[in-house]
Amino acid sequence: MPAVIYYENDATLGPLQDKTIAIIGYGAQGHAHALNLRDSGLSVIVGLHEGSKSRAKAEAEGLRVESVADAAQTADVIMLLVPDHKQKSVYEESIKPHLTAGKTLMFAHGFCIHFGQIEPPADVNVSMIAPKAPGQRVRELFQEGVGVPALIAIHQDPSGNAKEVGLAYARGIGSLSAGVLATTFKEETETDLFGEQAVLCGGVAALITAGYETLVEAGYEPESAYFECLHEMKLIVDLIYEGGLTHMREVVSDTAEWGDYYAGRQVINDDTKVVMKQILGKIQDGTFAKEWIAENESGRTNFLARREAETTHEIEQVGTQLRGMMPWLKSGKAARDQAAANRN
Repeated sequence: MPAVIYYENDATLGPLQDKTIAIIGYGAQGHAHALNLRDSGLSVIVGLHEGSKSRAKAEAEGLRVESVADAAQTADVIMLLVPDHKQKSVYEESIKPHLTAGKTLMFAHGFCIHFGQIEPPADVNVSMIAPKAPGQRVRELFQEGVGVPALIAIHQDPSGNAKEVGLAYARGIGSLSAGVLATTFKEETETDLFGEQAVLCGGVAALITAGYETLVEAGYEPESAYFECLHEMKLIVDLIYEGGLTHMREVVSDTAEWGDYYAGRQVINDDTKVVMKQILGKIQDGTFAKEWIAENESGRTNFLARREAETTHEIEQVGTQLRGMMPWLKSGKAARDQAAANRN
């Protein structure tokens, strides 16, 4: 069965025109969603905890800011955009008491619903709109009139219009112009976690670091190893992003293309796929979720230790030095300020 993809002619803003939308959290995604919805002409309030550093930023953008509880009480649609590990407590303390029948609770990632951390009452809509880009890009492409693709999933639909409300929300943040793919909370959660762990974050970061260490241990200069294993990654990823693996292979040299065929399957081989399947199995059976939830509940000791170890790795020290010499990596004022600092 072909995938179901929705576009602008499949939805209007109508289901949200007379509604109030509460964006809970004002990080990268919260910031983008709130501003895009506001600029689409919808009524938006931002819910933040007392003392939030984001309050001044949101107010400076002209947004109405309330406590999470007040925002949840006022709103017809509540989009929960705080980090996964904080969602349960925020929900229990400030949102659940105000989830009256007919309201809509929304997510941009299915973790807490799929793994039972949040169990909404049966008389509220529960849906997901998950943009497939960081919040900064969601905002940038909205302003350019393009938008980023997103996923839509419906977990509960007592009102019978959860999909229509979800698609209206997707239109409000600009995603229907790029396409919104129908999925489920289960599929989004499990594929997202697998992609992060095995490829996008865990896999790529480990591959880069291992390549760097291999060259340095063989006696090559750390700076050369950094350029070859980390810096040039953006070139390759951009080519893949634009036209897939075939396009990348068409653009790089024949030597590089043959090196791809010659060595790629030696580095990432059948043994690697066995491990990937084990990783996916731990996601599917809930093992990863249980371990991650327990890690957060016990004070995040292992998480913080690993963060410290990776942050202080030599590749990060070398990278900081080299990036400081390349102000053109940044754009606009940031680049000019960095170049001026380098000259002084």
